Amino acid sequence: MGLSGAIPRRVDAATKTILLDLIGRAVKEGWEHRRVCKLLELKESRAFRWLCRWQLGRLDDLPAGGGAVHGLLDDEAAEIVALFDEWSEIDRSHRKLAHRGSYLGRVWVSPASVRRVLAAHGLVLRAPKRKGTSAKTPWPDWCTYRPNEMWIYDTTHFTATKGISVSVVEDMISRKWIDTIVSAEETSTQIQVLFTNALEREGLLAAVEARLDDPIDITVDDDARPILLAVSDNGAQMTSGSTREFMALCAIAQHFGRPGTPTDQAWIETLFGHVKGEFPHLDKITDAAVLRAELEIVREHYNAVRLHAGIGYVTPNDEHEGRGAAIRAARKQGLAEARERRIAYHRQQRNQPKPDTR
Repeated sequence: MGLSGAIPRRVDAATKTILLDLIGRAVKEGWEHRRVCKLLELKESRAFRWLCRWQLGRLDDLPAGGGAVHGLLDDEAAEIVALFDEWSEIDRSHRKLAHRGSYLGRVWVSPASVRRVLAAHGLVLRAPKRKGTSAKTPWPDWCTYRPNEMWIYDTTHFTATKGISVSVVEDMISRKWIDTIVSAEETSTQIQVLFTNALEREGLLAAVEARLDDPIDITVDDDARPILLAVSDNGAQMTSGSTREFMALCAIAQHFGRPGTPTDQAWIETLFGHVKGEFPHLDKITDAAVLRAELEIVREHYNAVRLHAGIGYVTPNDEHEGRGAAIRAARKQGLAEARERRIAYHRQQRNQPKPDTR
């Protein structure tokens, strides 16, 4: 029979027949039924159960599992498929179809039952495709992706300083937090002050003044004309005529993200997220002057101390001032040298004679 040890729970009908025949012949020879089962390591109750089924000619095991006592009826499954054919263009979810069936008095089933029946028939509810309402505007051809070529700016608020707005301008390439303005208003005036301070801080005002005598059309791509590109969302203070006039006066081209698409301003949104997450005390400051002073401290820390993953784990100041590439190259070289040193050390350890412990 190929069996050893205790008889397993499931064996085929042929094995059961041999075991029952063996038990029957042993009983005829004077053995007790219990003793034979114990010797075979077979439960006596199971042997009796097999004997009853043997007499009925049903020794084969039934397949595992079975149908649920509350399983769907064939007519209910057919009704679900009919509902799909009639209402799938209107009710685009299995939940709605389940309620549609009871709403019409045709079938009462759970949403899960609808989903299972549709899956069994290879039917899929598809939502209508949403047509894009806007296309992302490409960057101008004159952008060379160097520091002080592309700035992004936006406005945020902190919890405790109600009615106070904080506008920030950041370099998109180096991630440097250039300047901040804290104000009780959100108008084009704050944007003009913010950019004037930022241009002065980065030493670009001289380039602006040099072009004031020669008005230009910055809407035309000319790699010699615009000083930089200012990226923003479509806020009222960014799209106002006063802001456009100021940007044109300073030879700054504007680039607006798509409406309702915050990922187009991911750089500045990431800055706000880091600042609010790493410096939660800013949300508890109630005085605008204190907030202004604290933000300046945070700005210095963000630019000079905090390593930024987006620029290869150097500080924004390092990347802005051209040291980032050298720092990344030094780390790569250091990792290679450290690896060689470790390999040499472990190779030397393996080659050393082991002490005799006998």
